[in-house]
Amino acid sequence: MRLGVLDVGSNTVHLLVVDAHRGGHPMPMSSTKATLRLSENMDSEGRITSDGASRLIANVAEFASIAKTSGCVQLMPFATSAVREATNSESVLAQVRRETGVELRVLSGVDEARLTFLAVRRWYGWSAGRILNLDIGGGSLELSNGADEAPDVAISLQLGAGRLTREWLREDPPGKRRVAVLRDWLDAEMVQAAKKLLEPGRPDLAVGTSKTFRSLARLTGAAPSAAGPRERRILTSSGLRQLIAFISRMTAADRAELEGVSSDRSQQLVAGALVAEASMRALSLDTLEICPWALREGLILRKLDTDLDSDSSTGNGRLEGVPGPTETVSQ
Repeated sequence: MRLGVLDVGSNTVHLLVVDAHRGGHPMPMSSTKATLRLSENMDSEGRITSDGASRLIANVAEFASIAKTSGCVQLMPFATSAVREATNSESVLAQVRRETGVELRVLSGVDEARLTFLAVRRWYGWSAGRILNLDIGGGSLELSNGADEAPDVAISLQLGAGRLTREWLREDPPGKRRVAVLRDWLDAEMVQAAKKLLEPGRPDLAVGTSKTFRSLARLTGAAPSAAGPRERRILTSSGLRQLIAFISRMTAADRAELEGVSSDRSQQLVAGALVAEASMRALSLDTLEICPWALREGLILRKLDTDLDSDSSTGNGRLEGVPGPTETVSQ
């Protein structure tokens, strides 16, 4: 079947269209993105502004239309931290539903961590052993650790690259002292989370997912996206330290000129790199494997699993048992 996954994040709206079937590798057919910057369209009370809501509605309507013309039999729309934390999220979601017919599911941070972990597990397989995964978003950092398809521990922290840029690194380029203070603060924030994350055991494989990790790996020498998703890519702690020293002295406009860095991500690249560094340091990780699959693929895989479970129980091959559009997807 052809499926569409509509991801409303803190910075972008992303539609991924895939052809998928049970037991098969979901094959991406198209990928469409738009810069939304929803997290920047919040007022002092944490409400999504009318302009932000209007832009959200316009993007959702456009992308739902693209999914329909692409032949998707189902659209799986979801929103993450920016909508989740907005004080007027319920009214905005209702407005989106009225004007577009699309019901956005709001995923919790733990749901994000669990679904991303599922995608990582399926990508690397059982031979990878215990996996520890890190995912840096615009509003939050998700961490998970487990030996099965469901992680033993899943954590979400409000340490997203966009959030920290707005709160800590408003100058362009950020001042040297400000970077040092943020680095120390992140180290303190990661202590308890790292302890909890490692309680089930040390990982056999440490993985990074998200655009931030892919960009950081590319800037430290990993293969470009043109090399394909199966090309092995890694990020090392030593390479990351050297990169931070370099990019923290650059303006956002200069960083946007670097290969693998988009203009809409260049502003938050320094904060993202500092979160990655603090996470790796707290967890004593020298190297991260970069996985091309993450949350969107996790949602697709969970849907296929749910369909299979339903068919096994009903025996009629119908698409029953799929989580409804307003349900939170969780393990």
